[in-house]
Amino acid sequence: MKQLELMKDLHVSSDKKIVMLVMDGLGGLPNESGLTELEAASTPNMDNLCRVSINGLSTPIAPGITPGSGPGHLGVFGYDPLEYEIGRGVLEALGIGLSLKPTSLAARGNFCTLDKETGVITDRRAGRIPTEKCAELVEKLSSIRIEGVDIIIRPVKDYRFALVLDGEGLSGELTETDPQRVGAKPLPVKALKPAAEKSAKYFNEWLAKAFEILKNESPANGCTLRGIAKDPGLPSYAEIYGLKSCAIATYPMYKGLARLVGMDVLDAGDTIATEIETLKKIWDKYEFFFFHVKKTDSAGEDGNFDAKVKVIEETDAIIPDIMKLGPDVLIITGDHSTPAAMKSHSWHELPVLFYAKNVRKDLVETFGETACIQGGLGHIRHVDLMPLAMAHADKLTKYGA
Repeated sequence: MKQLELMKDLHVSSDKKIVMLVMDGLGGLPNESGLTELEAASTPNMDNLCRVSINGLSTPIAPGITPGSGPGHLGVFGYDPLEYEIGRGVLEALGIGLSLKPTSLAARGNFCTLDKETGVITDRRAGRIPTEKCAELVEKLSSIRIEGVDIIIRPVKDYRFALVLDGEGLSGELTETDPQRVGAKPLPVKALKPAAEKSAKYFNEWLAKAFEILKNESPANGCTLRGIAKDPGLPSYAEIYGLKSCAIATYPMYKGLARLVGMDVLDAGDTIATEIETLKKIWDKYEFFFFHVKKTDSAGEDGNFDAKVKVIEETDAIIPDIMKLGPDVLIITGDHSTPAAMKSHSWHELPVLFYAKNVRKDLVETFGETACIQGGLGHIRHVDLMPLAMAHADKLTKYGA
């Protein structure tokens, strides 16, 4: 029996509450001090909490596999990312409230900077242009028309936009156009299967027109497309776990992930401070709370060790506010590692702090990668976290006679 089917069969109602705090890209690598970002941060509240918790390390997908944000979060939510594959375009589109039809294909777009002489990418994020500038550029691109498909394009945040093509016979079996490095030209969209040839043609036609419109812009004189996909129609949290659940997140993609699994997505503002205030306001209305912190990942991708430390410390400061609410279960982890030393996602395991009122605590005294190696959870997978949370919240009945 598959795990989600087991959860669906075993879940029962209780009034206990679960908080899942995900610091995006939490895992790190040591710098010259010999400490990771989490270990270098001053985290007295997490340290105190881990002393009455059980701790360990978790693999988001499988050993050695570097996850994208979508698969990393699916694992945290209890959906095996090797079984359920989600295109990033779907997450971006849902994250900003777009509706996707069975005939829709969604892509995440990144504005980028191209060298005017060679056409190679010199900045994959166009200097992280502000959202206001992104909206201006999206307005210009909204004039593009292609016979055979309807087109929706919307700004997302900073340098990102969502592009949706809708028409009959579209397929998501397509390659991306981002070469994932500077010094290379944007790639064409290619069909991975014959049925996707028409879809590739539409996207390449759109890209050609987009490059013509953007060619005199600065710094965003080009764009790339990633994660072209259809909505896979996942079973919901209510169906699988019987939970009334909500998401507290500031970035659209993570709101999209939450919508994908049927969580209520709340308006939580733009900062950790506004997120915690949102949690306090809605505490009595839900059983499960997904609380997402984004900028640990952004700092890691920028290679900024100190900035990542600062975000971790800012998150640590809200732990007393969460604990005052009285969660029965609190899980603190990340969706994937983003070491500042690598400036990218990585395959490294994630530290996990698992607090519950009925937990069997271990001897770990500080929350960090090295300390968590000794934790009682041992080495687990992200998909194990939700069943553990449900059990500790008295939301699972016995299996078998």
